[in-house]
Amino acid sequence: MKYKRIVGAFLFVLFSTALAQTDAEKLAGLEYSLNTISLLFFAVLVVFMQPGFALLEAGLHSGKNVINIFMKNILDFAIAGLAFWAVGFSIMYAAPLFISGYSADAFPGTADFFFQMVFAATAATIVSGAIGGRMKFSAYLIFSVIITAFIYPYLGSWKWGGGWLDQMGFQDFAGSSIVHAVGGFASLGAVLAIGPRIGRYSNNKVNAMPGHNMALAGIGVFLLWIGWFGFNGGSQLAFASHDDAVAVGNIFVNTNLAASAGAITALLLS
Repeated sequence: MKYKRIVGAFLFVLFSTALAQTDAEKLAGLEYSLNTISLLFFAVLVVFMQPGFALLEAGLHSGKNVINIFMKNILDFAIAGLAFWAVGFSIMYAAPLFISGYSADAFPGTADFFFQMVFAATAATIVSGAIGGRMKFSAYLIFSVIITAFIYPYLGSWKWGGGWLDQMGFQDFAGSSIVHAVGGFASLGAVLAIGPRIGRYSNNKVNAMPGHNMALAGIGVFLLWIGWFGFNGGSQLAFASHDDAVAVGNIFVNTNLAASAGAITALLLS
């Protein structure tokens, strides 16, 4: 009788352990899937920033530059998709070229790459607005290749790639420096090198160059507003736990508060 009880207890423990392992594996798989789907969803929201920037720039520039602006923003994304895939991601994260064999912990390596790629495209398209009406189309395409394949990845590696800024404790949650400062300084350098738009100055006077379509600019602002939720919310990079869910909720609220305060402040100062 004791022998049967011992065997029964042993089998009970064995099967319980197996079931627990199965449940743990299922939970891990569910978390992996949730992280992947959420990250890609946020990445798609960031993609909407491309038409947002295009519409904003087109509305604020003269009508003759509209086609040029839209083509630049479309090709920004296309160039980033290839340049960051071929070279940029490898430079930024010390990963294999063409993301061959790259893997991440919380989601597939391809999902991680896509999310980071849309950030690279955003850094490049920031420059588009600054040099609208100033630079030849072919020269801009070359510039876009350089920034998405080399400049942005190299500077991004300093923090997000575990470089010297990261080791010093530097914080950049959603790219205020890595994305926006890089795009801003690249824009400043381009503007200083190229000079003012033709017709901006004459007879020692500054000539107004109003945008041709404020409706386009307004739609662009709304698309950018939506895109920011993906930009900032997706930077949490984990979405399966209670704390992660709370963090993403806080990020959304803070993002909306910042955008709302900026809009009201601009209204009061205009």
